[in-house]
Amino acid sequence: MKKTIIITATVLAIAGCSNMSNTEQRTLSGAGIGAAAGAVGTAIFHGNPIWGAVGGAAVGAASGYVYDAYKKNEAANYNAGYNAGKNNQQNNAPN
Repeated sequence: MKKTIIITATVLAIAGCSNMSNTEQRTLSGAGIGAAAGAVGTAIFHGNPIWGAVGGAAVGAASGYVYDAYKKNEAANYNAGYNAGKNNQQNNAPN
């Protein structure tokens, strides 16, 4: 019975993320990874894992959002350079 519940919960969690944008996916992934790392880190150092998870989730979500902004800027620079080369123009990509 427990195995069925775990499988069902996993399938629903994965299906719930299918319509997310890249920003939402990266922010949520960062929050999840940060929460896990924070909980484990505080448990190792004999702290309260709940507060570690909360803090880790906040830092992870912010990090995921910043990483998404970086990747979007990188893609914009690549596309600007590609279009400039395609049209035989000087690359005026933003830095």
